[in-house]
Amino acid sequence: MGAKADFTVTVSKEEILAAVLPLQQHWLPLSNLDLILPPVNVGVFFCYKKPEGSIVSFTSMASVLKEAMAQTLVYYYAFAGEVVANTVGEPELLCNNRGVDFAEAYADVELRDLDLHNPDESIEGKLVPEKKHGVLSVQATELRCGGIVVACTFDHRIADAYSANMFLVSWAEMARFKSISLVPSFQRSLMNPRRPGCIAPSLDHMYVPISSLPPPKQQRQSTDHLISRIYYITSEQINEFQSLACTNGYKRTKLESFSAFLWKLIAVLAAKDGFKCSKMGIVVDGRVRLGEGDEEKASSMSCYFGNVLSIPFAGQRVSELIEKPLWWVANQVHDFLEQAVTKEHFLGLIDWVEAHRPEPALSKIYSNGSEEGPAFVVSSGQRFPVSKVDFGWGRPVLGSYHFPWGGDSGYVMPMPSPGREGDWVVYMHLLKRQLELIEAEASDVLRPLTSDYLELD
Repeated sequence: MGAKADFTVTVSKEEILAAVLPLQQHWLPLSNLDLILPPVNVGVFFCYKKPEGSIVSFTSMASVLKEAMAQTLVYYYAFAGEVVANTVGEPELLCNNRGVDFAEAYADVELRDLDLHNPDESIEGKLVPEKKHGVLSVQATELRCGGIVVACTFDHRIADAYSANMFLVSWAEMARFKSISLVPSFQRSLMNPRRPGCIAPSLDHMYVPISSLPPPKQQRQSTDHLISRIYYITSEQINEFQSLACTNGYKRTKLESFSAFLWKLIAVLAAKDGFKCSKMGIVVDGRVRLGEGDEEKASSMSCYFGNVLSIPFAGQRVSELIEKPLWWVANQVHDFLEQAVTKEHFLGLIDWVEAHRPEPALSKIYSNGSEEGPAFVVSSGQRFPVSKVDFGWGRPVLGSYHFPWGGDSGYVMPMPSPGREGDWVVYMHLLKRQLELIEAEASDVLRPLTSDYLELD
């Protein structure tokens, strides 16, 4: 049977799960690094095959998830709150334990028949819930084969992927009656601006107050639009990119090497469309950088819950991206990344936001990145703890973020495959024609994700 996206999902139960212990209602301000995030939601989902030889029912699995959630929210109380505007119009978090919307559902499809390559049709709004209230929504869905999909949607202004990953592991630990290995910190003083602030001019090229944004322009190709696809790439292929990128004695990471390959590929279509320039950004996590030189702060940053992200980017001439070898493009990636992987960059960004408050601001590549040509952002999901999200019926056969992020540039996230060491599952939210080019030119490298890659037997 072919992959299916046209199945029906029936929600059988909806409830609101609050933290199991009463919490003192309080306000939690958003940090300066939370305030540069637009009001977008992030989806994440995990697929589990039916537990072998098990007579465990879906109802009992859903009970495990709900009980563990109520306990985990005691520590991760931010996910049980609500985002509201303060007197100057900035978002703040009201920690009032309103709870998390939790739905139980049945999907008339087998795990092996799910069209995983096309999450817009098979996952979004069907297995990953639409968040209507609060900060976090969850849906547990029973499949016809007895498998289960557990999915969450959360407000990105409250948590980045690092924070969500911490929560997911803690939730799974609670479900297995273990004590949680990492207690989250909401110590906002770690993100305090300096007095006086110190802002590098380069930050004005990376971030922009919303009032300074030009009005959105009509896209040149009205037929083209951003869509999501999921691919699979083997460790051998990733290693080959890295070895090509490390020619001439350079040391380049797998992410830099893969990003360079993608940048070259997307430049081919850009040239056909007459664009001269293409931009690429890479999401950088600042936790390690902000903790440098201070053991106590480093320890606090390792469990800090919130956003600690920056998106450095660069533009390159399309002709150079096409003509130059992979190692040269990987060097360009490495060079623009180097400026942002410093403590000073993140301290400066905190100060930059402070100088513009309460005016909201955004990353330039998110908001108008594709104006002069194609633009996309790569976010490393290498810390995605897919194999640790085990609620007691085995580890997932697949886990992936699903993030049609609402910006006008693309978004790509490579994550570890739970099946084979070193392989990646790659979520891509790019223009339809870019994905068609990738599938035409690089189908031997980026293979459409199917159930063949999951350990179902």
